[in-house]
Amino acid sequence: MSFQVAIVQMDIAFGNPEANFQYVKDRFQQAESNKPDVILLPELWSTGYDLTRLDKIADPDGEKTVDFISQLAKKYQVNVVAGSIAKATDKGVSNTMLVINRDGELVKEYSKAHLFRLMSEEKFLIEGNGDGLFQLDGELCAGVICYDIRFPEWIRTHMLDDTKVLFVVAEWPKPRIDHWRALLISRAIENQCYVVACNRVGSDPNNEFGGHSIIVGPWGQIVAEAQDEEMILTGEIDFAEVDKVRKTIPIFTDRRTELYKL
Repeated sequence: MSFQVAIVQMDIAFGNPEANFQYVKDRFQQAESNKPDVILLPELWSTGYDLTRLDKIADPDGEKTVDFISQLAKKYQVNVVAGSIAKATDKGVSNTMLVINRDGELVKEYSKAHLFRLMSEEKFLIEGNGDGLFQLDGELCAGVICYDIRFPEWIRTHMLDDTKVLFVVAEWPKPRIDHWRALLISRAIENQCYVVACNRVGSDPNNEFGGHSIIVGPWGQIVAEAQDEEMILTGEIDFAEVDKVRKTIPIFTDRRTELYKL
């Protein structure tokens, strides 16, 4: 089995959900010509890092965004890893990934487990406490958000049940874009999986973002990579290739967990 993937590498209108919703709607129409199985959006795509105004612009319980993405998923019969959004709850605002299947059903919500202090996330967002595992078309997948990829033990936790693809959504700053590429390639090699990662481009009042959305194969090979402009990056992921690599070097069988102390 394989997936055709479309990654929406976009600039984000700072603190303007209406403009971002319209932009995403237009990109779905554009991506449809490639008949993707999965469309991927970036982190906080509806608001950007307008953290000080989240009390005004965060989506209450994510309802508006879920309805919006659900309609697009059904219209184009495509699975959507809908980046992440600022979701307002009675406990605070979370940075939450939404995953919606071809039938428009919400199959997963994952809230960012590791908040990034360099961008003051801990002052405005609440941590998530659940995993990022979900199924699309019967295949077990995982999703994480930006800073999460600096925690290899968290990623490995998601790979222990024969998960074959890791979706990553981000607003990764341009000055550390080399880290972005190196970490994603490393996560693919050490877990023998596909990594499908969407980063934004453009800037906000405090940051410039680096793009370089990427699809990495289970040998660490680059399947497709964007630069730093808005575009839809496409590529294919082949689940049989993951099985082949894992049989060649059986790292999961050879693990000695009795020696590992975290």
